[in-house]
Amino acid sequence: MSNKVLSIGTQFPAFKKKAVVSIEKGKEFIDITNEYATAKGKWTVMFWWPKDFTFVCPTEIAEFNKKHSEFTDRDAILIGASTDSEFVHAAWRRDHADLRDLKFPMLADTSKSLAEELGILDNDEKIAYRATFIIDPQGIVRWVSVYDLNVGRNVQEVVRVLDALQTDELCPCNWQKGQETLTTQLSMN
Repeated sequence: MSNKVLSIGTQFPAFKKKAVVSIEKGKEFIDITNEYATAKGKWTVMFWWPKDFTFVCPTEIAEFNKKHSEFTDRDAILIGASTDSEFVHAAWRRDHADLRDLKFPMLADTSKSLAEELGILDNDEKIAYRATFIIDPQGIVRWVSVYDLNVGRNVQEVVRVLDALQTDELCPCNWQKGQETLTTQLSMN
């Protein structure tokens, strides 16, 4: 069986999953659906990691948390996800100092159904690859990035791509927010 990763231009699948949003007793869990951000007219950045209580994963999760305000400033809602349960997520948050004060939900795909539908479920271990999806306010996938299990992603690049997508213009290689787009350059010719 080969993975077919959900690609750009595709409607993000419908889902309803448990997520950890707090370590405060009685307020740990909520249900999240695919409309968590789109119902508010916002972009979604959903990033997946392979396993809780590992080495590379918390470095990425902590970095997404550090950049949380950069995403909210761009009308984007972060959702972190793995195939671990909400109880494992909650225990990891309580156990790991860098994860205690997360500002975004940790989605639990214990059935592995969403990871499988997205095409990011490792066939052998049945865990999610390091994948990132940027979804526009209409629920359409606009960017996908999938990494090998051993390699952490660059969160600043996710921010850069979100900036570029939100211009709805042609953006050259290494373009950064505030720089002129190719659309602007071409219209001046």
